[in-house]
Amino acid sequence: MGKKDLTKKSLEERNDVFADIVNVLLFNGRRLVREKDLEEANPVSNYNAHGKIRDQARDVAKFWKNHEVRIALVGLENQSEEDADMPLRMMGYDGAAYRDQISKGERKKDKKRYPVISLVLYFGTEHRWRTPKTLRGCFPLDDTLKPYVSDYKMNLFEIAYLTERQVKMFRSDFRIVADYFVQLRKNRNYVPSEERIRHVTELLELMQALTNNDLFERAQVFLKRKGGNTMRTFLDEAWEKGIEKGMEQGVIKGENKKGIRVYMNMRKRGMSKKEAKEIAEITPKLVREAEALLNT
Repeated sequence: MGKKDLTKKSLEERNDVFADIVNVLLFNGRRLVREKDLEEANPVSNYNAHGKIRDQARDVAKFWKNHEVRIALVGLENQSEEDADMPLRMMGYDGAAYRDQISKGERKKDKKRYPVISLVLYFGTEHRWRTPKTLRGCFPLDDTLKPYVSDYKMNLFEIAYLTERQVKMFRSDFRIVADYFVQLRKNRNYVPSEERIRHVTELLELMQALTNNDLFERAQVFLKRKGGNTMRTFLDEAWEKGIEKGMEQGVIKGENKKGIRVYMNMRKRGMSKKEAKEIAEITPKLVREAEALLNT
């Protein structure tokens, strides 16, 4: 989760969303994992550090099952920023899960084993992942030692760099999440979707955690007050509240409110700054104010 602790990840805990993420990212959209095939797994494992037992917790973990037989343990990790130690952390999670199979197998005399698959979802929009993706990449390694150091490769997925085709493969609310970050990376702006959201509260909380943007917090306030189920509904209201707040603070004057609203509507439809400015007939200063609202 990087430096920003993403405490809200309940959207990905929903079976329809979890299965959708795995099916698109691992199986190119084939619906191999079904909601009913998923079972909650304990995301917490333990390790010994300087004689003390400490916990380590994945963001989300589920068993993929075929009836009563476990096919795999699948874990998700969210990263809003790069982490040079990520391969080490992921190897620790996977190693603990394999160790758990051994200890449980000894107690229950059950020798059935299953693989552990971990996905790292990176939501950065400024650049692609630049820090190590493999265990060997985490430290200097002499060529004489390299043959004896087993490598570990983490499964990294850069959400903001998914193709349009990949985004359209998602059938759950995660399509809206992916679309947001792809748009932000490409255009530095977001045109809200009118697609119906199934898990509204969970989606807005995840977006708030991933972006640290109070726009989604304002959208949650609107949800509690009026309801709604599309990003356009929530964000239009949140932006309107931003205009009102700017007027209260004296940053935006009443006579400029209409022009700013027109400009923002044009930008939300995908129009360029220059075109929107000409249609709204506002000053460069108001353009900056409007852009600040669109990106807060």
